Amino acid sequence: MNPYALSILLSSLAVGTITTLSSSHWFLAWLGLEINTLAIIPLMTKMHHPRATESATKYFLTQATASALILFSTITNAWTTGEWTIITMNDNTSTLILTIALAIKLGIAPFHLWLPDVMQGLNLATCLILTTWQKLAPMSLMIMTSHQLNTNLLITMAMLSTVIGGWGGLNQTQMRKMMAYSSIAHLGWMTLILSFSPNLTTLNLMIYLMLTSSMFLMMMTLTSTNMNKLSTSWLKTPLLASSMMITLMALGGLPPTSGFLPKWLILQEMTKQHLGAASTLMAMSALLSLFFYLRLSYTISLTTAPNTSNSNMTWRVAHNQMQVLPAMITLTMMMLPITPTLLAT
Repeated sequence: MNPYALSILLSSLAVGTITTLSSSHWFLAWLGLEINTLAIIPLMTKMHHPRATESATKYFLTQATASALILFSTITNAWTTGEWTIITMNDNTSTLILTIALAIKLGIAPFHLWLPDVMQGLNLATCLILTTWQKLAPMSLMIMTSHQLNTNLLITMAMLSTVIGGWGGLNQTQMRKMMAYSSIAHLGWMTLILSFSPNLTTLNLMIYLMLTSSMFLMMMTLTSTNMNKLSTSWLKTPLLASSMMITLMALGGLPPTSGFLPKWLILQEMTKQHLGAASTLMAMSALLSLFFYLRLSYTISLTTAPNTSNSNMTWRVAHNQMQVLPAMITLTMMMLPITPTLLAT
């Protein structure tokens, strides 16, 4: 892709997200979401492959439907209450439609079916943008309207997301689909705590962005998109393979990695709200996700393929390695000890 076109598209992504984050009027928030959608579609189709075109078409139709529902809910709310500001979403019908629309945009179950198929047709860099940056604007709208959304609907969608996210990833051998189901499961945890503690949702979102970014950056460095390619990564780059194993443990929520922090705090808050049954179901569904993370970790680190000539350790490292990757890996492993500091803020 032309560097000038690429810079314009990435700038448009930034402008769209910042517009939504900084707006208090529904029209500007909707406009930012539309800019985001229109900016990422050319990035999806830059491979000039029928699969990429199919993914871009599915993504456009899904996001256009969600945007139309957001516009319809805000117009209905303005018709009823006379208010266009985001924090005055008082009409029950408008709130229900808005919750469904934002769930479609994010890929929260039961509106998740588009996400694995779309990600499977994209390259790793576009998948990284789709699972990280594109979540910021819709999730910010959910956080801003959290005190008005239907709590029972959010809890139901959250439990569905964690179960489907764990169950769907069990049979996958493609890394992009596995990360899509991982995203669905993590969004379920964020949605669960949204009505009770928006600050915890924000913390969970930040840690999710960090873990997912480091995972995709390592996959891009190894140029691996399935489990077969990852099985030879230990012979080529043992340090990166061991870092990927620890990142997978963090995604699964095992202590003492950073991924344990949000699950621990969310279950603690849910227990305080006397939602023991929901907490138990969420903890048990997290085991499904943990299983396929552990299976992938086993494939990467504890099994070694035959040491053929094309899988020897690389002795010459490219100079254009990602400089941000060591910092991301360090944060993936070492945020748990600073939990009291994070809670104090």
